[in-house]
Formats: sequence, structure tokens, C-alpha cells
Amino acid sequence: MSVLAAIAVLAVLIVVHELGHFMAARLQGIHVNRFSIGFGPIIWKYQGPETEYAIRGFPLGGFVGFPDDDPDSDIPKEDPNLLRNRPILDRAIVISAGVIANLVFAYLLLVVQVSSVGMQEFSQPGVVVPEIAPETTRVALEAGIQAKDVIVAVNGRELGVAPKSISYLREEIENHPNQTIELTVLREDKIYDLTLTPQPGPDGKGKIGVGLSGNGDIVRRKSENIVDAFVAGAREFEKITLLTVQGFIQLISNFRETAGQVAGPVKIVNIGASIAKDNAANLFQFASLISINLAIINILPLPALDGGQLTFLLIEALRGKPLPTHIQDGVMQTGLMLLLGLGIFLIIRDTAQLDWVQKMWQ
Repeated sequence: MSVLAAIAVLAVLIVVHELGHFMAARLQGIHVNRFSIGFGPIIWKYQGPETEYAIRGFPLGGFVGFPDDDPDSDIPKEDPNLLRNRPILDRAIVISAGVIANLVFAYLLLVVQVSSVGMQEFSQPGVVVPEIAPETTRVALEAGIQAKDVIVAVNGRELGVAPKSISYLREEIENHPNQTIELTVLREDKIYDLTLTPQPGPDGKGKIGVGLSGNGDIVRRKSENIVDAFVAGAREFEKITLLTVQGFIQLISNFRETAGQVAGPVKIVNIGASIAKDNAANLFQFASLISINLAIINILPLPALDGGQLTFLLIEALRGKPLPTHIQDGVMQTGLMLLLGLGIFLIIRDTAQLDWVQKMWQ
């Protein structure tokens, strides 16, 4: 059941994305002849008055099709409601609507979570240093930090409850390499003032070589009213989005070291199934995270993605005319093949890494 729940989450997010494109087109009166979830051979389809709705064999995304270049379409090529005959702004709205739909949906999921089941946080303020390993924590040892210390303030600013307190403390450490930081530490009911100097790591960010954990028990806190729910949802949305963007930047800037962390559909489902099994309430946050990732991936200026099509529109706006159709088609088809190839590679790799698959070969 947990696997099915995770698959359902992915399916819903794909539907939301494609529905964004579909609704943006239909609300503008633009013809749409296909709405498909997945690629490849058709498993199920329904022919509506104008649009064919289908589920296809390879669950690596979906697409909304337009009759502009369909040789079987009986719509005249000069019809003003064909997508290609619309102004650049109309087409940009249709192309970007999937990304917008994913972002809006992610935010609404977080609002629902904070208002219904609440967000997880620790019951007491401060950040705990769980243990000290002498071979990796020279900076912390020289500063006098001990295992089980609770850091309650950094540079005079009191730390709240985790996970926000951990994020803030980590940012202060990373942003101050070779600079002194003042810590207020609670140890056995006594307060100590310590100073330490983070050392720059390979990426130039400050490091102190210790793990950080929340203080107290994990509890769930729900919003008190609908206004608070929207505000809390916005804060969580901002945090997840910033972390996701930072992750993509790190992936691009340190591709060789981080490429192995890229997850395909199988790994995402596996993670989602684990979350659903442990605590189904966390599926809201998981779905929001994946939805934001889908939005950011799709807005990248790469062929076969929404960002690639927006790049073509930008070139058209700068040139005053679109690139030749055969060039656009060639780039998009090549990009689609590369995207499908990457998807298949990730499916095979992630499937081979599943516990039950590895046990088969032992």
C-alpha cells in the first residue's frame, strides 16, 4: 500500500503539471488534441469532442499535444486558435503554466499539511551536538564543545526549535569561514560562552566537523487558524524552494561529485513508500518537495522541457521571427530521446539498488 501511495503521489503531480498546460490553452480558446500521461504505447484512451485523453506505457512524465502539425487534423493552418498562430505571450503562458501549476499545488499541499496534521518540530529550543569524534572535529574540540552540549544562541541570537534552528546555525557556520563565531552553550544546566572559527571546506564554506540535532522530543504543531496556515505554508514553501534551488546549483557546479545523488522514478517511489510506511502524514511534504523539483527541472532551458520551449520563444522575440521549424523539431526530438534515455538509465540503476533486488543476487 505504501508503494501504491508513492506512485499515486507521482501520478497526481504529473497530472497537475499537464493540467496546467491544458487549462492555460483551453481557457484561451487554443485547440488541444492530446492529453497524455506517460510516453510510448497507449494503454488506455478516451476520445473527447476535441481532445484524446490517454495513459501511455512509459511513466516518465506526460504531454499536452496540439493539432498545429498534426497531418490528420482538419483544422485550417491559418486558424487563429492554433497555438503557433497565437502571440508570443499567449504561447508563453501555455508553456509556463505547468511549472506554475506545480508550484501552486506544492504551496497548497503545505497549507493543507500545516492546517490538518501539522509540521514536525522539536519540543525544546536549541541545537544538540550528539557526539564528538576527535579525528574529525578539531575545530569543535579546540572551542571546548562537548558531546550532548545544547547550543542555545549564536552571535547573541537565540535559537528556536529545530529544524529552523539547525538551518540557521548551519548557515552561520558555512557563511563565516576563518571568522570567529560566538556560541552560548547549555551543559548540565549551566551556561557557557564559547568561541570557534569554522575552517573552509573544499567548497569554501565553513565547517566545524560535528553533527547537529534538534533538542527535545519530536512533536507536531498545527496552525491555529486559516491565516496562520497560509503564512506557515508560505514559510515552508520558501524554505523547500530555496533548498531545492541550492541543490540544483550544487549539482551543476559539482556534477562529478553529486551526479550519483540524482534520483529517478523508482528511487522517488522507494523514498515515498518509506515515508508513507513510517508516517503517511509526511506524504504532504514529500509531494510538495517533488512538485517543486518538477517545476524547477521543467523550467531549465533544456530541449524537450518547458524551459527549452520558452528559450525558443525568447529567440523568436529577439529575432522577430521563429527559428525554422526543422531546427526546432530536430532539437526537441533529440532532447526528448536524451531525456527518455536518462529516465531509462535511472530506472535501471535505481531498480538494481533496491534491497530486494540486491538480495536476489547474493
